[in-house]
Amino acid sequence: MNRKGGLYRIILAIMLLTLLGACLDELEIETLNQDGQSAALVVEAVLTDEMITQKVYLSRSSLRLDLETDTVYNPFIPLGSRPLDSVDMEGGATVRVLGDNGAEYQFTEGDEGVYLSNQPFALEMGVGYTLDITTRNGVEYISDPLTVQGNSQLTNIYAEKAVNDNGEEGVAIYVDSQPMEGESQFFKYVYEETYKIIPPFTSEFEFVLTDYDPCALPEPTYNLEVVEKTGESVCFNTVASDQIVQGSALGGANSDVTRQMVRFIGKDNFIISHRYSILVQQQVQSADAYSFYETLNSFSQSGDIFSQIQPGALYANVQRKDGIAENVLGYVEAVGVSDQRLFFNYEDFFPDEDLPPFPFNCNLSSPPESHISYCFSGPTGPNPCPLSIIESVDQGVISFYAYYSEGAVPTATCPGPYIVVPRICGDCLLGQKETPEFWIEG
Repeated sequence: MNRKGGLYRIILAIMLLTLLGACLDELEIETLNQDGQSAALVVEAVLTDEMITQKVYLSRSSLRLDLETDTVYNPFIPLGSRPLDSVDMEGGATVRVLGDNGAEYQFTEGDEGVYLSNQPFALEMGVGYTLDITTRNGVEYISDPLTVQGNSQLTNIYAEKAVNDNGEEGVAIYVDSQPMEGESQFFKYVYEETYKIIPPFTSEFEFVLTDYDPCALPEPTYNLEVVEKTGESVCFNTVASDQIVQGSALGGANSDVTRQMVRFIGKDNFIISHRYSILVQQQVQSADAYSFYETLNSFSQSGDIFSQIQPGALYANVQRKDGIAENVLGYVEAVGVSDQRLFFNYEDFFPDEDLPPFPFNCNLSSPPESHISYCFSGPTGPNPCPLSIIESVDQGVISFYAYYSEGAVPTATCPGPYIVVPRICGDCLLGQKETPEFWIEG
């Protein structure tokens, strides 16, 4: 992205945001292009009532852009799931959570900018908490008081064949819940989905290339074998939710939640081609937290102009202790949580139908096995042949599929002894080969 164009869009977006209402604090536009002044502290944390190692994320917003990644702070990506190079992580801080019952929980930095509680702890209902931060340059920050509003237990998670508002057929995932204690009316849903990947052109055999010298004369030397595959071709990928999903109890506080949709997956999405699992967590929010994320979500739905905004106009519930006005981004909340997991297979909803298309081109090919020596200095004419098998195996870009037979690859030029596919179509490159501990076949 052009730096000048990106900066212009950020400024324009902030100008629009400052016109949206009195609840938004003005951000001085003239400071955006001054080194250091635009690097607002970003504080993100969801502290829960479950006994876990709690996490706090600290970073600095940035207007830095490069050719590989857009590094403008993007608040619409849920905390902890964005690439670590998408913002400037804030290391060297002192972080602790203080309870008005005298409890104190210290945090230690793990990865840069990621602070982990020294021991697992759970927030208690009826106790007020504050997040206390001292940055490495000695500036102290404190959050507004945080309390767990209530807890609502997920009672059911289920999937149904459905059609979304755009007329797309697919699978909708719903949850039901019932209140347990405290006041539960506002909810945020986050999920983690895991899916099984079976490349469409797997084989029980693989190439092994040894002693390869592409510069040997008069022709390259090498040893190419087809051996039984030692690793699995099946793999699993786990992805965290990247959207804001909220709901509220339609009957008012402390009423049941029924048929709250948390995910829709189109029938042509390859992630449900085989076996799919989703772990949904329901978080009981305060009214203020619900309002913050609802506003944030409305910005993210407003079009591409907001996709890179640094929302200093959005109220953050963290401020400096010394009272000096400073734009702090992000949000800290205390939530009551409940989660459930669901599994299903594609054929559960679309029996006897073709699987969704694999998201990569998987054309079969049969290139020549070898090539002209890289060090050959004599005259050569045009070479109509594709990259040789030994070159492609050396680069790790193809997989063995079958031995060549007449007519097996009608489009093959200079056919060789083997049929090959792009490696992503034959080997496990889209996930991990280890089966997750929670995985259940069915």
